[in-house]
Amino acid sequence: MLEVAVIGAGQAGLSAAYHLVRFGFAPYDEVVVLDRNTEPGGAWQHRWDSLTMHDVHGIANLPGVPVPASVGAERANAFVPAYFADYEKRFDLPVVRPVAVESVREIDGGFALDTSAGRYSAAALVNATGTWDRPFIPWYPGIETFRGRQLHTADYRGAAALAGQHVLVVGGGASAVQLLAEVSEVATTTWVTRRPPEWRTDVDFTPEYGRQVVARVEERVRAGLPPRSVVSVTGLHLRQQEQAAWGRGVYTRLPMFSRITPDGVDWADGSNQHVDTILWATGFRADLAHLSPLHLREPSGGIRMNGTAAAVDPRIHLVGYGPSASTIGANRAGFAAARALRDLLAQDEREQVGA
Repeated sequence: MLEVAVIGAGQAGLSAAYHLVRFGFAPYDEVVVLDRNTEPGGAWQHRWDSLTMHDVHGIANLPGVPVPASVGAERANAFVPAYFADYEKRFDLPVVRPVAVESVREIDGGFALDTSAGRYSAAALVNATGTWDRPFIPWYPGIETFRGRQLHTADYRGAAALAGQHVLVVGGGASAVQLLAEVSEVATTTWVTRRPPEWRTDVDFTPEYGRQVVARVEERVRAGLPPRSVVSVTGLHLRQQEQAAWGRGVYTRLPMFSRITPDGVDWADGSNQHVDTILWATGFRADLAHLSPLHLREPSGGIRMNGTAAAVDPRIHLVGYGPSASTIGANRAGFAAARALRDLLAQDEREQVGA
């Protein structure tokens, strides 16, 4: 039986693995990282080609090795995975791929992980599966009747495929703001959100401010509530590359439509807007279905947390969940989970020896 199984090799999973190895867990014999992807890079390898390092400035360093210098024009879906791949190799991290974890259940003395590559067993878990594989599209009346194209940001590959169309962008987060700027250069757009956007121009987004934001998000998961997005706390920030779109009036927001029709949407006043493509920038949900047999969720729908540990079982740590979904939070969570499990498993060993 392994001491610790880490599920997922994104930023949080690699951070946890790095610290576990540093704390003395033997790679492959005592700790492994199970990653469903065929290549390193976590969710970054799946992002659209037009997303550059200029767009995603602020990627946090993995522990021990800083992010390489970037000129800004590099594709993020190549640059960041290359950084992750070098990191795995440099520290000889025990990543096994492709291995999809299908379900996790409790057994005597630990956990059984049923995967696409057979069964693993471990005394403790670090779940770092993130959200990318669970894009969220809300249901609206008539959604099944729409004859145009519907895609989520997870499926977006660039604005060229939308040229000449009328694109309805749904969502009030940072991705919606970014994609509106890009798509509006080749297509006409309409932007709808459930609530009016809250623009912030008075905040310096420093690491210290980031830690304050993480702390506010953490309050919800400590209470067992479903985590909210970081943007729900920070508000929206217009970057320099989006200023031109602001000048073109792209960020004129409309309230949500009343229903979706075969060729567009109906507004509350009964009027109709023709739409060729609906782009759902409506976020993601935590990818935790494989943990369902462990019954971690509260009646409220969230998982009550003590730091990175599930409140119902300190052997189970969630990193990249809730407050640690940001890159800064993911690194801190990886260290916290590794340290907590080192102490917990050492205590268990001492108690067994004493018995």
